[in-house]
Amino acid sequence: MSAFVLGVVALSAAPAFAQDVDEDTIVVTGTRIRSPLSQNEPIVNIGQEDIARTGLSSTADILQRTPISGGGLNTRFNSSGNFGNPPDGGGVGAGAAEVDLRYLGGARTLVLVDGLRWVNGASASGVPGSVDLNTIPPGMIDRIEVLQQGASSIYGSDAIAGVVNIITRDEQDGLIASAQYGGYYDYGDGATQEYNVSFGINSPSTHVIVGFGYVDQGDVLAADRDVSQFPQPGATSCLAGGCSSGTPLGRFILTDPNTLQDLDVTLAHAFPPGGFPAYNPALLNGGPDFVGFTTDARFNFQPFNYVLTPSERTSVFGQLVQDLPNGMELRLRASYVERQSANQAAPLPLFVGPDAGNGNLLDTVVIGADNPYNPFGFELGAGTLVFVGRRLVEAGPRHYEQNVDTFNLTATLRGAAQLFGNPWDWDFNVVWSENNAEQTFTGNVNAQRVVQALGPLAGCTNPCVPLNIFGGAGSITPEMLNYIGFTQHDSSEQNLLDFSYNITGDLLSLPAGPLSAAFGIENRHTDGRFDPDPIVAAGFSSDIPAQPASGEIEVREAYAEFRIPLLSDASFAHELTASVAARLFDYSTSGQDSTFQAGLNWRPVEDVLVRFNWGEGFRAPSIGELYGTASRFDQEVTDPCSNLLAQPANVQTNCVNNGVPSNGSYTQLNPQLPVITSGNPALQPETSEGFNVGVVWQPSFWADTAWSDRISFEINYSDITLDGAIKAQDGQALLDRCAQTGDALACGTITRTPTGTVSAISNPLINIGGIETQAIDFTVNWTSPETSMGVFQVRSSTNFLLEYNELVPTATGIISIPREGTERGSPDQAYPEVKSTLSVDWDWRQFGATATARYISDVDESGAANSLDAVTYWDMQARWTPAVLEDRVTLALGINNITDEDPPGCVTCGLNNFDPTTYDAPGRFGYFRISYRQ
Repeated sequence: MSAFVLGVVALSAAPAFAQDVDEDTIVVTGTRIRSPLSQNEPIVNIGQEDIARTGLSSTADILQRTPISGGGLNTRFNSSGNFGNPPDGGGVGAGAAEVDLRYLGGARTLVLVDGLRWVNGASASGVPGSVDLNTIPPGMIDRIEVLQQGASSIYGSDAIAGVVNIITRDEQDGLIASAQYGGYYDYGDGATQEYNVSFGINSPSTHVIVGFGYVDQGDVLAADRDVSQFPQPGATSCLAGGCSSGTPLGRFILTDPNTLQDLDVTLAHAFPPGGFPAYNPALLNGGPDFVGFTTDARFNFQPFNYVLTPSERTSVFGQLVQDLPNGMELRLRASYVERQSANQAAPLPLFVGPDAGNGNLLDTVVIGADNPYNPFGFELGAGTLVFVGRRLVEAGPRHYEQNVDTFNLTATLRGAAQLFGNPWDWDFNVVWSENNAEQTFTGNVNAQRVVQALGPLAGCTNPCVPLNIFGGAGSITPEMLNYIGFTQHDSSEQNLLDFSYNITGDLLSLPAGPLSAAFGIENRHTDGRFDPDPIVAAGFSSDIPAQPASGEIEVREAYAEFRIPLLSDASFAHELTASVAARLFDYSTSGQDSTFQAGLNWRPVEDVLVRFNWGEGFRAPSIGELYGTASRFDQEVTDPCSNLLAQPANVQTNCVNNGVPSNGSYTQLNPQLPVITSGNPALQPETSEGFNVGVVWQPSFWADTAWSDRISFEINYSDITLDGAIKAQDGQALLDRCAQTGDALACGTITRTPTGTVSAISNPLINIGGIETQAIDFTVNWTSPETSMGVFQVRSSTNFLLEYNELVPTATGIISIPREGTERGSPDQAYPEVKSTLSVDWDWRQFGATATARYISDVDESGAANSLDAVTYWDMQARWTPAVLEDRVTLALGINNITDEDPPGCVTCGLNNFDPTTYDAPGRFGYFRISYRQ
């Protein structure tokens, strides 16, 4: 592992974010002041060549490979009906992709395009508070810059963990085109193709670029990967645990009112359409057609899931930069992206009875004694029915298809003016964006019709068709499905309208240089809505419940920033510059507040830069967090009160006090338990305080030598304390705290049925205690001189997670939960103590190659006695630019994960038995790429 910790930057240390105003001034990410200093903040720069060398077709996947990234949504998440809606009001975000810096969540990382805000995502399941990176056309990206510190005083809300600034191309001569095709060649799946073409026209006063892009990513099924074929990693049967009691043959837990016999049985075999078993209470398990329900009778739902979800994205974009009289410049940018994606889950498990945990009328269903398919001869209802689980295999898998359209129009007018005797630059910006999403879900059923079709025969008249859930696979006829089934249509929308004005220049001259300043104002309006299918909104869905949600936020902001040179060319102070910034804001939902920021840049000698930064952070709750309506998140948790008599005495006492029968009769039916989630209009903004200390050393005596053209070292320490974090508590932690300590707050969230089964864990968003995190980022960048063997470049970036503590409230005060070196599981997130990337580039004449190693240290699962071993991924790419084609065409061949490293198996992770925020999908991904530049 030492080889990976030696170096740093995964990508080139180019200057910070810039749109050139003239040859001498640039705008830097992390500051509004135009300065010739190259990098006064810790920034990772990802250029076009870096992107092309990854073989990846997703901007989010590229960013998620940087060591500072904590993960975020990506196309390895197959979440729609599998687990329901997480508690942030944003829905599952199916098909979306996000970036999360420092494990603080996508909503705390600000995403900009050319320094301006972008509309939040939409996937027709909620109102997210994060940008979906799939909505930004990849073909218009020139480079990506990641500011590794908070910048709320400069950019406003959401910039607590850092800023990702995606910079588009504003000039291009002629045609640029590329095509790439790849897939998991050992398995013959996951085929991905990407095409980008753009054309630019330049004249002395006009620059035009138009472009088109297309990405088609094929799916990978869980059935085709060893780690995910069963609910336990690498298992070969349901005996390992985790399979579902919702089976095609059914599970029936009931009490015979005539004999008071308790049954927990399944069918011995399936019956033909219309058939059902015979019940005899005098026989063991009720007759020869029934057998006792055991683990090996459970249903393996895994093979239906996607490990990699299919996603098809089409994009068009255009940009015009026009010089105007009086030194002004007009810049217009327009883009449109269409995403078609899908998720899939096993056929619907129809659970009915008081222990079903649906939270709807299926929990109170009555199966009539005269239902023609009721084999028991008595009514199944209060006092007799506990639980029936029947997998509706006749309806096929639950399939979710998203169609998302994203529009963006941006206009920027720039110019210069004379103020205080100095030239000042100003810009006025207007951004309009709209995100529209629709989702179609097949495989769901109407709970109201299920109740009618199971109930007394007198209530099921034409067009009602009595439902047979007692005959096993094949006994539910098409006529029955046609009556109870429906195609679900959900939609959501987010809109952004943003006006901003900035002016920057020099106020006056000081002995060490000019005192520079930047001032600006911004007015931003966002609105969003989520509209579930009317049947779902009425509470009649058998799948995840949802209600409509909508809201809007109006923001007015003003900021000021100053850069103050203190010393220059002095002893032990080649340069000493201070900076201060302040931002005032007024939210229609959260009221007025302010943030401040201060920094000091010190160059004791020309080769060394020492940075000190302190800043306050602020994040207002998003629309979904404020107004998201109650829904259900089916979290994979283990109830510590299950099999009560095998538990310690204190756990037995606390569980009995929480409603669990003292005789030990309660056993958890399914690995997923219902967590009721919702937004909270009473939420307050999050606040944070961050410290950053960094040292950059670029020794001039090692430049232009026989072995080194340039070498640099950089180390940055980050310390962030977040207060009032908007978060729901962890369902597993609530169950554990209640059972182990009897904590009143934790126990008060848990609702149990008379049998002890958890019917709901109430877990709305709250301003939880907070988060504390500390990390060190270490970077090395070395370039060789040009030799007879070519030019070599070594780039490395390492992140050391020193501390990550979640502070949560209990009845007796705040407790700290350390996360560093652990895997949280459901919702998945690993917190490795070391993540490192090491790349070696070689270029010689028309040939080139890149080898990259990505290291992730081992982690321990918080909720299981399991350790996820350290992983090292090796990626390689070879390139050739034939001279015969005038160096215009480049051919590249690459393999990612060349050693076929499998992700470590995770017992508590939500789906597919590995953490998709941290690890690659299993298999070698090979690709071929051809690019052309006129």
